[in-house]
Amino acid sequence: QKREISNFDYLMYLNTLAGRSYNDYMQYPVFPWVLADYHSETLNLTDPHTFRDLSKPMGAQTMERKHKFIQRYNEVEKSEGDLSAQCHYCTHYSSAIIVASYLVRMEPFTQTFCSLQGGNFDVADRMFHSVKSTWESASRDNMSDVRELTPEFFYLPEFLTNANHFELGCMQDGTVLGDVQLPPWADGDPHKFILLHRQALESDYVSAHLHHWIDLIFGHKQHGSAAVEAVNTYHPYFYGDKMDLKNIKDPLIKSTILGFISNFGQIPKQV
Repeated sequence: QKREISNFDYLMYLNTLAGRSYNDYMQYPVFPWVLADYHSETLNLTDPHTFRDLSKPMGAQTMERKHKFIQRYNEVEKSEGDLSAQCHYCTHYSSAIIVASYLVRMEPFTQTFCSLQGGNFDVADRMFHSVKSTWESASRDNMSDVRELTPEFFYLPEFLTNANHFELGCMQDGTVLGDVQLPPWADGDPHKFILLHRQALESDYVSAHLHHWIDLIFGHKQHGSAAVEAVNTYHPYFYGDKMDLKNIKDPLIKSTILGFISNFGQIPKQV
């Protein structure tokens, strides 16, 4: 409010308070998608329609998608210690594989990604190759994709280029994967993308609405009735600090829960 720190610095501070760190891919700093415009030739940061709705999680960015997740929530009976527990989302907005897939063109993330995939790159069509198509998947098209972003999207142009010339494969339409495809307003320049994307994060619109997203990720809409109302509940296993692993006697159930958490992500500690 006093403009003494940037939105970027504030988000990094909150991530640190919530126990998230660059040293842990399973609890990597999480940043929001801030834009919804990945098709215009020029980016208009004075138009509210340019921006993502920060008051809603990625699963509720369109009404149709929101209603599908509410329907899923209502269809599942409450059941503890079961993979079919009542929740809106069975996938997470930040996990080791999401982080590694975004940063796969840079080491050490390349090796991390391959090890998580059993030693190889993923099928080319599933690799991170386009900012626009990733936004469309996470905000509209894919019911198992509700991912947010990593801090690098706001300061590190290098992760968008395949400078190491990794052979990432060829998509079904014949496109050979190389550099990440950028929105038209970036003019094919990763530095311009980062510059404009950072300007968007620091814009007046985002400054006025960022607290809504913080409530969802770090604050009072993270769990409980407020989370249900905000269409923002995740599988119970994602709430690591809420799981009482000490009292689970069955080693198979315990290892299943730990494996689930390490593979699919964790909710930050509530700030």
